[in-house]
Formats: sequence, structure tokens, C-alpha cells
Amino acid sequence: MSIEVLNESGVGVDEKALADLARHVLDGMRVHPLAELSLVLVDEDAMAALHEKWMDEPGPTDVLSFPMDELRPGHMSGGADEDGETDPALLGDVVLCPAVAERQGLEAGHGTAAELELLCTHGILHLLGFDHAEPDEHREMFGLQAGLLDSWREKRGRS
Repeated sequence: MSIEVLNESGVGVDEKALADLARHVLDGMRVHPLAELSLVLVDEDAMAALHEKWMDEPGPTDVLSFPMDELRPGHMSGGADEDGETDPALLGDVVLCPAVAERQGLEAGHGTAAELELLCTHGILHLLGFDHAEPDEHREMFGLQAGLLDSWREKRGRS
């Protein structure tokens, strides 16, 4: 599994921990090990520009997901080359804004790192096709999110 972390935010973030979390989420969702994911951390101005361009909403947001290939849990759609070798599939990009995560983490009482973990997990679930517009979708997505975060924190010895 290839997970690239690009920190363009100007904020110090534990990039290895985010990559490890992303790997945990993808493993938990049974995404093929050759899938590729990018985590991009940006400042508020860059996030506001993306939010306005793609969601037609003003100001920065906490997380945006940009899916590439149509991957679903337990499947891979990268295809195969002429020799039958499987091509890595591009899952997509999760864009995080640490400055927004810091404010939200303080408001929620769990800090920036925990908020970034939540947002990263949330963004990956969106890449996998989950949504929360309808009540049943919301229950499913947020239930998965909570379970993945609980198992991540248990694995790391935190609650």
C-alpha cells in the first residue's frame, strides 16, 4: 500500500502517524494492498480555494476527499497490464487543514492530533464511497468511523 503524505500547511504534524492510521483504515476496510492514497495537508487559504472551487462553499473546511479510481472495500479496479500483473489503483486524495482541525479539536476537547485522525478516517471513508447525507448512511459511516478509530487507538495503546 502506497500512502504519500504531503504537508504544505506550514504546521508541524506527525506525518508518520497519519500514514500509519491511513494504512490501518485501508486494511480494516479490506482495500487491496496495491492501492495508492495521498494525504495532503494545506493551509486555510488553500483549503478555502478548494472548498469554493469544488463545493461552491465559502471559507476553509476541515477535510475534502477527491476519489480517483472506483475502489470499494475488498475490491480493486486498477486493472491488469498485458502480462496479467495487477496495476496499483489510485484511491485518491484526502486534503486536510490542520488549522481548522486545531480549532475543532479544541472545541471537541480532544486536541488537534485526535481531530486529524478523525478527519483522515472520515476522508478515506468518503473515498471508498461512503456518505452521510441520509440517516441510514450517516449511521453506517459514523459507525465504521468510530470502530476504525477505536481499533486504531487500542492498537496504539490509547483510549
